[in-house]
Amino acid sequence: MPPQENFVPEAEHVSENKVCGGISQNPCNISTISQNVELPKKQKTSGRDMDFDELLPYVGEFGVYQKILFVLMIPFAFFVAWVYFSQIFITLVPEEHWCRVPELENLTMEARVALSIPPGTNHGNHVTRSKCSMYAVNYTEILEKGIIVADPKWPITNCKHGWEFNYTVIPYPTVATELEWVCENAALPTFAQSIFFIGAIFGGLIFGWIADRYGRIPALVGTNIVGFLAGVATAFSTNFWEFAACRFLFGFAFDNCFTMMYILVLEYVGPKWRTFVANMSIALFFTFAACVLPWIAYYLADWRMTCIVTSVPLVLALATPWLVPESARWLVSQGKIDKAIEILRKFERINGTKVPEDIYDDFKDTCAKIQKEEEAGKSYSVLDLFRSPRLRNITLLLIVIWMVISLVFDGHVRNVDNLGLDVFVTFSIASATELPADTFLTLVLDRWGRRWLACGSLIVSGIFSIWASLVSDHIYAASLAIMGRFCVNISYNIGLQYAAELLPTVVRAQGVALIHIMGYVASIAAPFVVYLDIVSPILPLLVLGILGIVGGVLSLLLPETLDKDLPQTLQDGEDFGRDQGIWDVPCLMK
Repeated sequence: MPPQENFVPEAEHVSENKVCGGISQNPCNISTISQNVELPKKQKTSGRDMDFDELLPYVGEFGVYQKILFVLMIPFAFFVAWVYFSQIFITLVPEEHWCRVPELENLTMEARVALSIPPGTNHGNHVTRSKCSMYAVNYTEILEKGIIVADPKWPITNCKHGWEFNYTVIPYPTVATELEWVCENAALPTFAQSIFFIGAIFGGLIFGWIADRYGRIPALVGTNIVGFLAGVATAFSTNFWEFAACRFLFGFAFDNCFTMMYILVLEYVGPKWRTFVANMSIALFFTFAACVLPWIAYYLADWRMTCIVTSVPLVLALATPWLVPESARWLVSQGKIDKAIEILRKFERINGTKVPEDIYDDFKDTCAKIQKEEEAGKSYSVLDLFRSPRLRNITLLLIVIWMVISLVFDGHVRNVDNLGLDVFVTFSIASATELPADTFLTLVLDRWGRRWLACGSLIVSGIFSIWASLVSDHIYAASLAIMGRFCVNISYNIGLQYAAELLPTVVRAQGVALIHIMGYVASIAAPFVVYLDIVSPILPLLVLGILGIVGGVLSLLLPETLDKDLPQTLQDGEDFGRDQGIWDVPCLMK
């Protein structure tokens, strides 16, 4: 699944929180909600303190309106899947391609290959043909002499007139075949994919700032419109630099085109439903979109139409302001408490609930008091995470582990074309692993804990990946690789919230933002790991497997957060987990 941001409902008595309801704001669009953690409610005082999480049950924690918003997540989940994966199917290159020889165009493909293409590498008993060289002879004279089979002793040269491709398995030309990104130019799709992730970094920063300055809805609409324009523009690319520029801008939409909606819905549901909404929105909607994408490309059989068909739906985001309410928590953080209450009254009407006026009055008073406390409070920066030794070590571990998870996940996604089977079928099966992975995690995460699940899923993913790299049978190897993908899906979802639970409240948002940006940096390298297939077919999965095992072992060095009060201050973060042993296992201790 793609890198999306989680929220962490923070302890309601902590005044450092930027929002009365407990949602931290940050300038990089990484607002954090932990779906699986319910923090202890504060004791009621005579002043009837009432924050957002205490107000929400009066409005309805998962009523009719929240269910409508859950359904409205569907198009945005489709958008992020198509933004993330579409380049795979518009840059495919058929395994079989050879130098084009104009003099032989009247012959059959088999006759052209037999006469002009020297042998390539040996795969068992099967001898392939060279993809980047041809015999350097006078083909007109060869034809006049009636020669139909090449002499291996003929001189060899590089392709002079471009290439021809066998479109039997991949039944349509792609931008890579049209612009002949093969042989010495074979790395260009890899560079384009890395440029996409660079765009994602800039997009996260820009639209994160918009989200915090102008609201979630403007950011949600803006990121989808940029994705729409860049996606459609991609279809008109005529060279690599035009294509790369479009992919850079298209990367602006990655993550953000769904995350803003994800944030909004999670902000409006109660803690008991956050696990379901956060995980099942991915398991159902994102998974289905990813599974159907290969067949959209297959049946359209035109890379330009694939770009257009998967990009035009993003323009539907223009209807968002009329269908989706602005974040009430964000409105409160901006001092627009009356506007937030107006939205909550709409929830009342649709959910069929009734909130007493004195509850709203207490809510207003509490928000005003917290804002005054914040104005006098100390400001913190992400640098504070590195000032004390233990918290610094935890932060560095979180960064390294998330970079490993991001790289391994994206590597498995993009390595599907190297598995030697039908890329359309294999991609759909691999994408479908998201559903059981998310469902499994929803059932066990709050029983088994984060640390050992993260460790186990990463190590098992690594074992399956290494195993797959050592197997010669394509079906066997692909099955093992898909199991590796299943396990890293679990790791990814754990990693999304682990950082949000370990970092202190006062720097949580900024810290999670830093970690996610470093994940994007790691994803830039993922296409190059997959490209190692050019050197040796076993290298991509071998590298992904080794990284997975290393990341799993490092996960054991983190504290467990299950059933623990989340750290609020920097000192809390420094002391968190000191009483834990490396072999502590929550489910066994219970």
